[in-house]
Amino acid sequence: MRKFHFARAGRFRIAPGDHEPSSAIHDQYHFKRWFVVGLALLCFAAGTLAGARFLQPTEVRAESSRTFQLMVYHTKPGKAAELESVFRDVAKLQAQHGLNVVGYWVPASDSTWKDTFLYLVAHSNVEEAKKNWNAFHSDPAFPPYRNAAAPLIEQVNGTYRVEEILMRPSDYSAMR
Repeated sequence: MRKFHFARAGRFRIAPGDHEPSSAIHDQYHFKRWFVVGLALLCFAAGTLAGARFLQPTEVRAESSRTFQLMVYHTKPGKAAELESVFRDVAKLQAQHGLNVVGYWVPASDSTWKDTFLYLVAHSNVEEAKKNWNAFHSDPAFPPYRNAAAPLIEQVNGTYRVEEILMRPSDYSAMR
């Protein structure tokens, strides 16, 4: 049996020779700890169930009509900078005809693509692209730009090496 000596203000202390206070205090500490852990698990479970019920996954789809057009011009050796200069000037005319150019690019390093000029155009749909390109090519201000660019572009069997690639965004693309 343990002997307690009462001290001031109703507190007790363990009598010499005893090592622990009653096991009730020890059990009370364990009960509080398990109560907190249980409450935390209960809250986690409730939050998970609520999230699963109210946050239904939604299907993500790209706009089906949005179209991008990649234009790749292969220039005669050393002429990419000159072609870039022509497009710097023609960019304003393209914008006037609804050709939304996302960007113009030239290779950053001297590589097998060094004589290449690229640009990307965004269209709301293919029909709108055709309409805008026809208006652009019909503009009386366009022929001087075409005449300036023609001698800079490489030809193979009398055909200019210009690749035109129509693309649609994937459903996980950031640019839709």
